[in-house]
Amino acid sequence: MVLDRTMDIASVEGLEGLSLGRIATELKLSKSGVFALFGSKEELQLATVRAAADVYATHVVRPTRALPPGAGRVWALCHNWLTYSSTRVFAGGCFFYAVAAEFDARSGPVHDAIAASLDDWVGYVERTIEKARLAGGFGAELDVPQLAFEIIALMEAANAKSVLHDDERAYERAARGILHRLRAAATDPATLPESPGFGRDVRASGAKASRAKTSRATASEES
Repeated sequence: MVLDRTMDIASVEGLEGLSLGRIATELKLSKSGVFALFGSKEELQLATVRAAADVYATHVVRPTRALPPGAGRVWALCHNWLTYSSTRVFAGGCFFYAVAAEFDARSGPVHDAIAASLDDWVGYVERTIEKARLAGGFGAELDVPQLAFEIIALMEAANAKSVLHDDERAYERAARGILHRLRAAATDPATLPESPGFGRDVRASGAKASRAKTSRATASEES
């Protein structure tokens, strides 16, 4: 319950919007009880980053692990990310996009935790593309880091435009751009859909309920 709330606050207001007193007041908990859980504002911020990473993995990464290596798995990963952002699993869109902008020029443990999480994500995208290349889904000459950079940039641009301008069409545009890039690089474009099929048919309520369950479990582990 505690981390469920702190993740939503941080995705909208930033990690600096968190304080032990605020969380105690909003959730009607004793400040001493919240302090016993986290000890300091920095520990609360770090716990929030860890919880968000687990929620992120639940919605974006884990559903693709059972899929065979190939271009289709790369597309599924991208589609999951766009769904995670567009359905507002976190109130402010992508949690890590928001807090990275807040801490990118700082130093310290919170910066390092955010940077490590984003490095893990980029590394996972690159490994997923590389496995697809080795499985014959992409040509041997493919520049894996470049393709990863391009598709992540499109996803982040969709998140930013949607949050700032309340423009849901950004996700459809990003999905079309990513799919076009993947089909161009694929050895057999027929293994990928011709159109992204990405729209407003994904309901936020289901994603929100799943995220709440995950974050409550994480909060229990923290206590």
